[in-house]
Amino acid sequence: MRVRMSLARQLFVLQLAVIVFLVGTGALLAFLDARRASEVGAGRRVMTLAAGLARVPAVREAMTEPDPSAVLQPLAESVRTATDTDFVVFMAPDRTRYSHPVPERIGQRFIGTVAPSLAGGTVTETYEGTLGPSVRAVVPITEDGEVIGLLSIGILQREIGKELLQRVPVLLAVSSGALGLAALGSLFISRRLSRQTLGLGPAEITRIYEQHDAVLHAVAEGLLIVDLDGKLALANDEARRLLDLPTDAEGKTVAELALDEPLGSMLTEQAQVSDELIVYRDRVLVVNEERAEKDGRRLGTVTTLRDHTELEELSGELDSARGFAEALRAQAHESANRLHTVVTLIELGQPERAVELATVELASAQQLADQVVGAVAEPTLAAVLLGKSAQAHEKGVELAITDDTDVGDVAIDSRDLVTLVGNLIDNAIDAALAAPPPRRVTVTARSVDGGLWLTVTDTGTGVDAARVEEMFTRGFSTKPEGAPHGRGLGLALVKQIITRYGGSVDVTSDNGTTFDVELPPRDGGAR
Repeated sequence: MRVRMSLARQLFVLQLAVIVFLVGTGALLAFLDARRASEVGAGRRVMTLAAGLARVPAVREAMTEPDPSAVLQPLAESVRTATDTDFVVFMAPDRTRYSHPVPERIGQRFIGTVAPSLAGGTVTETYEGTLGPSVRAVVPITEDGEVIGLLSIGILQREIGKELLQRVPVLLAVSSGALGLAALGSLFISRRLSRQTLGLGPAEITRIYEQHDAVLHAVAEGLLIVDLDGKLALANDEARRLLDLPTDAEGKTVAELALDEPLGSMLTEQAQVSDELIVYRDRVLVVNEERAEKDGRRLGTVTTLRDHTELEELSGELDSARGFAEALRAQAHESANRLHTVVTLIELGQPERAVELATVELASAQQLADQVVGAVAEPTLAAVLLGKSAQAHEKGVELAITDDTDVGDVAIDSRDLVTLVGNLIDNAIDAALAAPPPRRVTVTARSVDGGLWLTVTDTGTGVDAARVEEMFTRGFSTKPEGAPHGRGLGLALVKQIITRYGGSVDVTSDNGTTFDVELPPRDGGAR
């Protein structure tokens, strides 16, 4: 069964193997270097001894004696013992030994290189003689410039090795200490890495990353992660699309990204937000923000974004349709009452009064329909105006279409037209209802080359000039709580549509509020 090793443990094993290799190699190189240094030192030592001993007058005198060995052998042994060398050999120019640590070998030929010394030079070499491999020096013994003999002093390599072995415990101690310290450091790094990687192995980390990356690309919601420093740590594809983030957004602070309000403040303050509806540029977003924590330690915030734009537009259309239905039910109920009244008047023998009542109601309804149909050729806008007129009438508000209203074909999507006009009139009706009578909403609409100029005025109490911008950017609302699909989005959606079509809106407040909306014509011409 294969044992799973975490990334930290694998790294520790690899580091330990590398450390052992490096320390072992270093120790071996240090040993070899010490051995070479010992050999070089031994060569210098024997050369210095040989050069000095060859200049002693007694040595030169003994070389001319009939039996040089009688003088040189005792001298050689005393020097060898005093200098802790392994051999001191005096010899004739023809290699005949006059001294040797083994007396039986006196008179035999010296084994080694002597040619440079016979020429007046010196020799330092490692050579295997009768006693074994040794580091030796060979120097000439001269008299009046003539080589009368040779002197060789050497140290056996095994003796050099013994001296070197005395240094091995120190070398091993230093190497072991270095290995131990390196292993402890590697263990510390391994444990720290284990905490950071949660004890996961490379395969698990790779699998988690692949799954994480796949989820980030596939999830339908926008995802933002902001760290404690206010920097954007992560943004998935959907978040980049919804917020139009640049490719290098990650790593920048929220302030540097210049996000529109109120989203920028939400991310900066890192507060908890639950299902908050906001308008961001041309989109309606549902925002959820939660604090990210691990083992009681704050890591930042995780924010999710859902695109609610189409749903809000459909909700607006549904509200309009519901309003139309309620108006039709009210009209049907009122028509039934009037019809019952007409029938009763006839039964009471007052047909003239019955005809008068029916004629007045029919003329009033027909007049409004004729005015709207005659002035507004755009069927969607005409339907919205008639429906809102019925709604206003039901609520006790008079909706007036000015005589200079003249709308032909407009280059505006029907859904956008319903949202734009419907929300402005609904807002005006609510404002008029909040004020004392008379309650009136006036609408003027004109079109040129597909562009639309719309003015909606109410008889409400007006709006504080300081809050005009807030009405569009933060979902301003004076309505009560409890709207089924969010509050205060009507004017925000209006602003969204105006921005999308490159138009403008002007709000004035004087004994009521007036919204002047201008959507440019197709060719960008002036009004």
